[in-house]
Amino acid sequence: MAAPNDTVAEDDALYVLTAVLLTPAQFPTVLGDDYPAACAALAVEPYAEGYGLVLGQDGTGARWTVVVDDVSLVAVAIAAWDCGMEYDLSPDDRSMVCALPGWPLPVAVAAPGVAAPHDPLPDPDDEGTAPAPLSPPDTESWGPAQRRMGADEIAHRWAAWREQIDDETAFTTPAGSDGAGTGGEPDGQGTGPGAGPRAEPEPHPEVEVEVDVETGPLATDGGEADTASGREAADAPSGAHPGVRRALAEAQAYVDTPPPPGRVRSSFATGDARMLRVDGPGWSLVARTDDIAFVLLDEEPGEVLPVGRGAALPGLLTALDALAVRPA
Repeated sequence: MAAPNDTVAEDDALYVLTAVLLTPAQFPTVLGDDYPAACAALAVEPYAEGYGLVLGQDGTGARWTVVVDDVSLVAVAIAAWDCGMEYDLSPDDRSMVCALPGWPLPVAVAAPGVAAPHDPLPDPDDEGTAPAPLSPPDTESWGPAQRRMGADEIAHRWAAWREQIDDETAFTTPAGSDGAGTGGEPDGQGTGPGAGPRAEPEPHPEVEVEVDVETGPLATDGGEADTASGREAADAPSGAHPGVRRALAEAQAYVDTPPPPGRVRSSFATGDARMLRVDGPGWSLVARTDDIAFVLLDEEPGEVLPVGRGAALPGLLTALDALAVRPA
């Protein structure tokens, strides 16, 4: 998604390469779990209308992220580029909120006729007060930003991830049960974003979680979680992952006490379903309202933990969808 512009920018102008939205419904999740956190990362106020982020290079090749308040202009440009159309994104100076050094996201293209992308040199007059250049998260490590990026990737490539889960083995019914309200969790191997298919998990008996979404055990020793609900889950039958239990319990709590804007987001999916992206302290959840869910945890680097649909998960997803923010 790059601006098709072949002219070389002057030193004091910006050669636009790409742009993204920063709104409660759509924002780069590498910046935070929710919209206010993403705004705080860029030192701007979390206005309900949102912003546009214009990424480009100046005439020396330096990377800059320009924050503008003309959201509609940026949205039109993105839509045009996504359709393969030309669009000259040139925000008015009056719409510019601030210009920040660096890029918060990786950009695969560069401006022709200028130096290779690099961080701008600090202004001697701003020594000690200028913000550090923005930079994309390190993809070789694991943390909150990488966890959210992984969840975004699963939402974007849902079909590819979903086909790796065999419901017959991943989600099983306890012996003697009628199967009502049962779901499942993985066997502890999981998969990492970008990894190939993994061996199918062995069937395991299931246990109930605190929020009445039933999950199966993982091959972990199950340490204590950081919250009361996580500690209760750790005392449950062996094998149930406390992090997944904590995530589901905190997601359920959002229904009673709505979280900050952008913590729960809903987007289009095929058919009548919606794609949900939900984040919380140390966890991310991605789900289709008509299917299962996947949970990613800070304490499980690169692992993708599926949660069976069961009897309670549909109601939780419906409730989350009802309070979620949606793209305009």
